[in-house]
Amino acid sequence: MTRILAVDDEPQILRALATNLRARGYTVDLAGTGEAALTLAARKHPDLVILDLGLPGMDGVEVIRGLRGWSAVPIIVLSVRDAERDKVAALDAGADDYVTKPFGMDELLARLRAALRRSAPGEDEAVVETEHFMVDLAAKRVTTPAGEVRLTPTEWHVVEVLVRNAGKLVTQRQLLQEVWGPQYGTETNYLRVYLAQIRAKLEPEPSRPRYFLTEARMGYRFVSRATSP
Repeated sequence: MTRILAVDDEPQILRALATNLRARGYTVDLAGTGEAALTLAARKHPDLVILDLGLPGMDGVEVIRGLRGWSAVPIIVLSVRDAERDKVAALDAGADDYVTKPFGMDELLARLRAALRRSAPGEDEAVVETEHFMVDLAAKRVTTPAGEVRLTPTEWHVVEVLVRNAGKLVTQRQLLQEVWGPQYGTETNYLRVYLAQIRAKLEPEPSRPRYFLTEARMGYRFVSRATSP
């Protein structure tokens, strides 16, 4: 189920967004401040963020920069500010779209659907097959010839980040921040524990991994063609 994080300091707008989004089958998290938004984003990993710029404390543009430090989640700005410089600042910081208040709910929902489509993996990228298992990024599931493999939400997120970067080195810091949030970066023991759990479920020989490889002192790499054990 698609998860949306809505961030606004006006309770009536948050209520309207929550009602309309939930009625259309989205899971919705709500935040009234930038600080709360970053915390929720790190915990819940939303598929899209709707963000007001005029927040108390941390400004919306700062929130965009904070998110972009570790996440590529689509961000739609929803703001009463309609000056060109404000739009440019938000877009330059990393926002994907900009809707000015007052807004039409149908237009916002159309822009939301468009942003989600742009961020979804293409057909050629959505399913990654190996000799021993298949990862479906769109359906968020892993299957083997014996059936579906049950991963915890954190295990899945580690797998997802590595598979989306197939063939590339994902540094320890990048993986920690993508999965656990921007305040993480040195907790490499987390990675060792979760990679061991993932290998136990997916690797034919967990002690001699072929797909989820460790690059000593640097990070991890996923390869879809098994390396020699």
